[in-house]
Amino acid sequence: MSAPNLTKNQTLVLDVLTRADQPMSAYTILDKLRDNGFRAPLQVYRALEKLLGLGLVHRLESLNSFVACSHQEHSCCTHHGTVAFAICESCGQVSEFHDHAIDDRLNEWARLKGFKAEKTTIELRGLCSACAA
Repeated sequence: MSAPNLTKNQTLVLDVLTRADQPMSAYTILDKLRDNGFRAPLQVYRALEKLLGLGLVHRLESLNSFVACSHQEHSCCTHHGTVAFAICESCGQVSEFHDHAIDDRLNEWARLKGFKAEKTTIELRGLCSACAA
């Protein structure tokens, strides 16, 4: 999926998140972008809001932080219905994954219950293979 026309601020925020090796809070993003003219948290939050809406960035609810989408190239996942993450409690590594069987099961449950899901985020917390070894 190619990135749509983004503003300068949106591009800068996306770039910081894409290069990050761990999730980042809005205030950490702000600190990283001060040399680029960012002065207020609102600048970061506005950019994040747009990037979230486009599916280019995800919010990790339990960490109150953000990561760049790691599966933008998969055309089957452009709707970003279910987003799942494995979060290591030790090193902080976050792995995004998508499983069609989980997606299908959740969609079927919602259909049977008459529930109209707008967003589904699954966060698995534990130890990555390196930390568990």
